[in-house]
Amino acid sequence: MLWLYLHFPYLLLEHFSQSDPEPRPMALISGKPAKVLQANPLAATKGVAPGQSVQTATALMPDLQLIPADLTEQQRILRQQAVWFYRHVARITLYAPDGILTEAGSLCRLHGGLEGLWKTLESELDRRNLTAWLACGHTPKAARLLARTRQGQCTDDRQVLKQSLRSIPVEHAELDPKATERLQRMGLQSLGRIFQLPDRELARRLGPETCLGLQKLVGTAADPQKEWSPPAHFHRRLDFAEDVEHTSGLLFPLQRALQELEEELRWRQHSTDTLEIQLHHRVESATDLPLRSTAPEHRASAFLALLRLKLERLELISPVIGATLQVQRFISRHTPAGDDLFGESDSGRDEAWQHLLSRLQTRLGDGALRALSVQDDHRPEQACQYQSIDTAKTGAAMTRHALPRRPLWFLKAPQPLVHMPLEWLAGPERISAGWWDGERIQRDYYIARLHSGQTGWLFRDVTGGWFIHGWFG
Repeated sequence: MLWLYLHFPYLLLEHFSQSDPEPRPMALISGKPAKVLQANPLAATKGVAPGQSVQTATALMPDLQLIPADLTEQQRILRQQAVWFYRHVARITLYAPDGILTEAGSLCRLHGGLEGLWKTLESELDRRNLTAWLACGHTPKAARLLARTRQGQCTDDRQVLKQSLRSIPVEHAELDPKATERLQRMGLQSLGRIFQLPDRELARRLGPETCLGLQKLVGTAADPQKEWSPPAHFHRRLDFAEDVEHTSGLLFPLQRALQELEEELRWRQHSTDTLEIQLHHRVESATDLPLRSTAPEHRASAFLALLRLKLERLELISPVIGATLQVQRFISRHTPAGDDLFGESDSGRDEAWQHLLSRLQTRLGDGALRALSVQDDHRPEQACQYQSIDTAKTGAAMTRHALPRRPLWFLKAPQPLVHMPLEWLAGPERISAGWWDGERIQRDYYIARLHSGQTGWLFRDVTGGWFIHGWFG
């Protein structure tokens, strides 16, 4: 079995860099007193290096952005990277805080061989501006160790991989510190020298746990892996190296998150109509920024257009240090059927109409747009009601011939009929309803042409009186 391991040496720094439209010098710091753990290439060119104090680093580069090392945050970022990695491979195992393992042998045919899989992952890493050291191995621990020591090769040759493993120094083999010191005192400076010793001798000198770890490394002992599965919802956290004080500064990082959402929706073959965006502040509570479209959508460009309108109306209560994009509602996508032999339909016009409604709703606010909704009631006053465009039930689901003929213009209240009609066109249509809620009506409706030439909708009630209830165009 062949395994492939990805080691992300600068995961936390590159996560913060992705939210900036322009590259800036950054350094990861930790400890008391704080010292530099890592420096990105831009900071390294000015002399910033691991082990320096914060005072020294900032003296070399006054505009250096200092990022506190956070193990919990890095583990969350690793899970975000595992989501896109899962689209290309299967059977993922996370090695927090900076590694991902996958079984690669069964994927070679899918990607045209190991080299095709290797190039696919390298291309995806470049596109995402991520650094990862890749390595193959015939055991999970071997692939991990080769990747972390930057000795990975794109090969499945067992002898080549064994030779690479044998050349790793003992101090880099991730063994117990006491066992490492004991091996060095014995003159065993590489893994190849250790593998020459019998297992019984290793267990006696190093202990059973270290011996078991070495057996897993060479494959003589089982090493079961715990598989990871992607979450059912989409969640993307953005952290900013520098506080954002204006809404225009939020567009670039959120645009990247929306592009990742589009990739996720395409992979799932789903759409969504509800995005939950939160803007995080240093002191104040998070600002909720819900984004809704009137129809299911999957394109980042469409969501970005709505986001621009939303941000134009937003006033930040304080600088923003990060943002979260989350989607929990997924809607299955179906290919619309054409109306004729050539597949032509009104889907393009419907899409433009829904896009216009989404833009109007975003600009005017939720609930500002209303639509007529057909109700299950025979009384004209109750048959159609205004509702929010999100929840309105239009008459599209009803067949056109199932609806009785109704006027386009309803009067707010029926008006007494002064002169009897000149011509009767249709009727009577008896409506007797409302006994269940105390607003009962009993009427006979007619369509008639009046002396003025207008076509009206008339009715006579139980009192014998005649009234006009609406006009036809």
